[in-house]
Amino acid sequence: MIEKRWQFITQPIDTNATSTVKLLTEELGISTTLATLLWQRGVHNFEEAKAFFRPQLDQLNDPFLMKDMDLALERLEKAIENKETIVIYGDYDVDGTTAVALVYGFLRSYHSNILYYNPDRYKEGYGVSKKGIDWAKEQGASLIIALDCGIKSIDKIEYAKTQGIEFIICDHHEPGEELPQAVAVLDPKRKDCPYPFKELTGNGVGFKLLTAFCLKRDIPLEELFEFLDLAMVSIASDIVPIIGENRILAFYGLKKLNEKPRTSLKALKEVAGFQGEMSIESVVFTLGPRINAAGRIKHAKAAVKLLLSEDYEEAVNFAYEIQDHNTERKTHDSRITEEALAMIREDDWLFNEAKSTVLYREDWHKGVIGIVASRCIEHFYRPTVIFTKSKEGFAAGSARSVSGFNLYDAIESCSGILEQFGGHMHAAGMTIPIERIDEFRTAFDRYVSDTISPELLVPEIKVDIEISLDEIDSKFYRIMKQMGPFGPKNMQPVFVTHHLSLAASPRILKEKHMKLELVDKETGVSITALGFNMTEYYHQPLLAAETFSAVYTIEENNFRGKKTLQLFLKDLKF
Repeated sequence: MIEKRWQFITQPIDTNATSTVKLLTEELGISTTLATLLWQRGVHNFEEAKAFFRPQLDQLNDPFLMKDMDLALERLEKAIENKETIVIYGDYDVDGTTAVALVYGFLRSYHSNILYYNPDRYKEGYGVSKKGIDWAKEQGASLIIALDCGIKSIDKIEYAKTQGIEFIICDHHEPGEELPQAVAVLDPKRKDCPYPFKELTGNGVGFKLLTAFCLKRDIPLEELFEFLDLAMVSIASDIVPIIGENRILAFYGLKKLNEKPRTSLKALKEVAGFQGEMSIESVVFTLGPRINAAGRIKHAKAAVKLLLSEDYEEAVNFAYEIQDHNTERKTHDSRITEEALAMIREDDWLFNEAKSTVLYREDWHKGVIGIVASRCIEHFYRPTVIFTKSKEGFAAGSARSVSGFNLYDAIESCSGILEQFGGHMHAAGMTIPIERIDEFRTAFDRYVSDTISPELLVPEIKVDIEISLDEIDSKFYRIMKQMGPFGPKNMQPVFVTHHLSLAASPRILKEKHMKLELVDKETGVSITALGFNMTEYYHQPLLAAETFSAVYTIEENNFRGKKTLQLFLKDLKF
């Protein structure tokens, strides 16, 4: 079993913090534990609590605060007025495909000369491509709206100009020193952009452009809000912080998905076999991978076709097509992960000494190497890069980091070996001459070994607060659930309880999961707990332990209409 680090989130210990927690307890009529959870999430008084528990769409920021929004809107209006052909261009991942579906799906009601385009992951790669611009030229387009890409496509935007095509860029990635010479560059991360919320997705930036369009034309915003489920799927799948505007968009997007889902998402959910209410987590693990699989295995246009479909039978057929892509993706994923883990175990240096993992096989599927890197980290917790052959003489690499380690800096230190690279602290991609992979492996591991602190090589579980089992009841769970949607910067609360024992021997489920009946020895309260992939704890030390501690989340189990609370275990300590 892999040892894990339990790291407590900041606790309210100074006078101001304890006073705030006491005030929240009294004003809201909640327990100290729940008030502490709110304090940890930046809620300090009744009004902030009201805004947190009841987010409102009128709290969204004015889109005209975004730099270049006026220029973007002016150019869009001109294109519509002059009946120009507009191409909606989006990346091939979930953010890009949902952004295309949202912007194209909305604007087609107001403009008939509109097309959409997603680049081929393997033939064109990420971002704006020359092939995409040439295709737009062939269609007679004079304006491209780029979603979730374009902020670094300086040469491609210049090329488009020579073809008589102008760009509006809607991106959320970090800009370089130079901005592309587009008609308008909408990106809240621009240094000169005063927009107050910086964590929008590419879909979110497109949503703000459409918000401005609605306000200018006096179109009821309720028409645009029908697309909030697509905005939410992008927020969930792009792993952006679910705070501020993202939390508002995600809150109402989930509400739409669960109460009145668009035809395409209803079909995708049904084909996936998901029943019940969806959360951000279930979107991430159910809808997101299926939408992504189209771009990973075949072409992202299959995902856009599905998302735009309004006929249920057609949507179900598209959903099955995407399901097949996802099944193929999982087959590649499982096989390559097994091969990668075997390579680590069979290499004495990699297994016993290395502080990083760098692997290469020319026949691995390029579409899943990022997933495989994440899978490897689950078994060998360290920065990981997986390479596969991309074109003659070159390999493409996908890298993933461990919490707290800056992967981008590590890769940048090896930039002289690489053909090109890009990314951020947690994930990155790169291209390298195949003959230099061994050189990269050595340099990368040297940098990691010299800079990573030992504790970062131990998986971390962030713990919100210690509680006893007698605090857990339906009221506690109901209030805690209203703190969602949960995701980055507002994670589902994680609790720790000490002095636990077993009421009976654990049951083994499907040979790898455990079902336990836990007893809090200090209060006598018992509760059911599930430990997924935790059977390594079964014989030793669990059965031999007199008492132990557990870290867990609280979930609701709905079995044949009867709802009960249970714990989902994350780790045990003895």
